[in-house]
Amino acid sequence: MRKKVFLMLILCLLAQWSVAQAPKWVEKAKRAVFSVVTYDENDKILNTGNGFFVTEDGIALSDYSLFKGAQRAVVMNSEGTQMPVVSIMGANDMYDVIKFRVGITSKKVPALTLSTVNPAVDATVYILPYSTQKDRSYTSGQVKAEDKFSDKYYYYTLNVHLKDKMVSCPVMTEEGQVFALTQKSSGKDTATICYAVDANFAMAQTVSAFSFSDMSLKNIGIKKALPDTEETALVFLYMASSQVSPEKYSQLLDDFVAQYPNSADGYVRRATQQIYVSQDDASMAKVVADLDKALDVASKKDDVYYNRAKLIYNYILGQPEKAYKDWSYDKALEEIKKAIAIEELPVYVQLEGDIEFAKQNYAAALACYEKVNQTNLVSPATFFSTAKTKELMKAPAQEVLALMDSCMSRFTEPYTTEAAPYLLERARVRMDANQARGAILDYDAYYKAVKGNVNDVFYYYREQAAMKAKQFQRALDDMAKAIELNPKELTYYAELAVVNMRVGRNEEALKVLKDALAIDPKYAEAYRLMGIAQLQMKKKQEACESFAKAKELGDPNVDELIQKHCK
Repeated sequence: MRKKVFLMLILCLLAQWSVAQAPKWVEKAKRAVFSVVTYDENDKILNTGNGFFVTEDGIALSDYSLFKGAQRAVVMNSEGTQMPVVSIMGANDMYDVIKFRVGITSKKVPALTLSTVNPAVDATVYILPYSTQKDRSYTSGQVKAEDKFSDKYYYYTLNVHLKDKMVSCPVMTEEGQVFALTQKSSGKDTATICYAVDANFAMAQTVSAFSFSDMSLKNIGIKKALPDTEETALVFLYMASSQVSPEKYSQLLDDFVAQYPNSADGYVRRATQQIYVSQDDASMAKVVADLDKALDVASKKDDVYYNRAKLIYNYILGQPEKAYKDWSYDKALEEIKKAIAIEELPVYVQLEGDIEFAKQNYAAALACYEKVNQTNLVSPATFFSTAKTKELMKAPAQEVLALMDSCMSRFTEPYTTEAAPYLLERARVRMDANQARGAILDYDAYYKAVKGNVNDVFYYYREQAAMKAKQFQRALDDMAKAIELNPKELTYYAELAVVNMRVGRNEEALKVLKDALAIDPKYAEAYRLMGIAQLQMKKKQEACESFAKAKELGDPNVDELIQKHCK
C-alpha cells in the first residue's frame, strides 16, 4: 500500500514538473485553438475537428476534409463560446488545408503568430491540442525531416505520436510561433511519428476570379469569400452571376459593396440585380439609392451616367406601362447626354441612338448610328440598326439593302450562327428590293449557318422567294417540307395549291386543297382556290359551285370571281 501511495506521489510530481517546464507562451497560445463542428444539408453533424485563429479579426486554419460536404460550420473556443464560420477564404484538397473566416463575438480573438522561418531538423516543437481547461498541457517532440514543395513551403515529419483528436492542431516553434498544422497519419510508424503541413501554405490559399470552377470549393456549401482585390472580385462576381441563385448572387453583391465601398461598379451591379429580382416601389428606391451612391464614389462619372441611362432605358423598354417616378426615355436621354458631355465614347453614342430610336426620333437615331459606324465600335449590329432606322424613315429599298450589305461584310464565310439573324433580315430586304434570287442565296446561307436547324416558317419564307424567282420546283419542295413540319397550318396547303396551279398541276392542287378541307371543312379559301383550279380545267359549273361555297363561308375575295365567271 505504501508503495502505491509513493508511486502516485512520484507521478503527481512528474506531472507538475512537466507543466512547470512548459514554455510561458503555451497558456496564452492555447486560447487561439478551437474545436470545429460541420453540418450537412440536413443540418446533422458531419464532422468534428480542430482549428486555430491566425488573425485577431477571425481568420482561421484547419483541414479541408473536415469541411468537405459541409453546408454550415461553427467553432467552439477555449471558453466554450460558439461562433459561426461565415466564409471560406481558400482551400487545397491535395494538402488537406482550408482557410476560413469566423464570425467572432468580440472585437478581437487570441491569434497565433505565423513563423517566418521553418524550424531546422532536430529542433524541438510543440503541438497544442484544443482544451477548455486553463492549463499548459502540450505534446512536444522534434522535427525528423522536412520536404520542400511549391518552391517555398514545407511538409514536415515529426518525432511525435499524434494522439486522438489532435488533427489540425497548431505545431509551434520554441519561440511560440505556429509553423505547421498536424495532419491525419496512417501506417505502421504512426506510433512514433506524425506529419504536418506548412501553415504559411494554408494561409496562402485564396479565392480567385475563377474559383467557381474549383471543385474543392464547390464541394463546400458554405459561402465563399470574395477575392482580395477589387478587379479580381469583379471577375468573380461575373462568373458567379450565371452559377448561383439570384438570392445568393444578391448576397455576394452585398458582400462586395461592404468590402469595396468605394467601387462604383458594386453599386451599379447591385442596382441592376435589384431591378431583375424585384420591381416594386421599395426595391426601386434601393436601385435609385445605389445609382446615386455609384455617382458619388465614382472617379469616372461618365461611366456611371452611361450605366444609369442604360438601366433606365432597359427598364422602360421592358415595362412601358409601368413608370417609376421620373424614369422615362427622356430621363435616360438626359443621363447619356451627361456621359457624352464628359467623353464622347462610341458606346455612349450608340446608346443615345437606341434611346432616340425608342422615342421614334429616327432622324436623331440615324445621326448617332452613322457616327458610330465611323468608329472602331462599328459592327454588324450597328449597320443593322442604321438599316432598320433608314427603313422606318421610308428610305428607298436599295439604300436599306446597301446598309445590310455593309452589315454582312463584317462577317467572313462560311457563316456561323452569329451571322444567321442578319442573313434572314437581308433576305427580307432583298425581297423588298425585288432581288428574289439574292434572297434565296441568303436563305440558303442561313440554312447552312444553323446546320439545317430550321422550322416550317423558314420553308414558307424561302418558298415565297422561290416563287418570285420562278424557281417553281424549289417552291413545291419547300411547301411540302413546311407541311411536313406543321401539318395543321392551312395556309401552307393553300400556298402549295397555288404553286401547283402556277405550273399547271391542277389535279394535284385539288388534292392538296381537299387535304386542307379534311382538317377544316369551313376553310373558305380552299373552296375559292378549288374554283380557280376547276376553271383552269374547263370545269365551269364545278368552279361556280366552289365559289358559292367559299362565299357561303365568308370569303371576302370571291365576289369578283363569281361576278366574272358565274353570271
